[in-house]
Amino acid sequence: METSDNMKDIDIHITEAVNEKLDIYTDFLLSENEKYNLTAITDPTEIRNKHFTDSMLGAVAIPQGASVCDIGCGAGFPSIPLKLLRDDISITLVDSLNKRVEFCKTLCSKLVIEAQFFHERAEDFAQNHSEQFDVAVARAVAPLNILLEYTAQIVKINGAVVAYKTDMSEADAAANASKLLGLCFETHYDFTLYDGSRRSILVFRKKTHTPKRYPRGQNKPRKQPL
Repeated sequence: METSDNMKDIDIHITEAVNEKLDIYTDFLLSENEKYNLTAITDPTEIRNKHFTDSMLGAVAIPQGASVCDIGCGAGFPSIPLKLLRDDISITLVDSLNKRVEFCKTLCSKLVIEAQFFHERAEDFAQNHSEQFDVAVARAVAPLNILLEYTAQIVKINGAVVAYKTDMSEADAAANASKLLGLCFETHYDFTLYDGSRRSILVFRKKTHTPKRYPRGQNKPRKQPL
């Protein structure tokens, strides 16, 4: 897998056992998608490339044995592919829609992997789980400044928010949010997927405690972004 010249590459080595589980994941996703509209991508090869491989790219920023929380987990991306690739991590999945949480619960049972699940809005979950995780991950959730508000509170000091974005274009607009939330932009990793699309993994390090008023309720992160 290619990256830009100044970025670290990542080798994704998938065992036959993991491949079999990815096949189960694909089949279950497609069967349930007919009922729940979980993904617009329905070609199995594209699911592999645009969902599974893409999700696994974040492993480059996740330390060994980390506790990882997926905010807005949807159909399990990126946390479940990350767990299949990296059995050393623990995962917690959070989503505001119960049907997605139930899908992920059933999926993890089929895949025989352990995880914790919460049907909660991100802002409510954060207030009850302050500084409990080494890493927060989020993919296709919200613009970066909003995403940082949803995730910063749950990360431990010296932990990280790992954001999946198509490029670095949102970083400048998120600078004020990062400062207010006790985060510091640390690095990014740029990748080219097999279909030529781009992915940037942005890493924000938590340097100081996030003020308790964040994330704000009543949908203020989206209505009045930092």
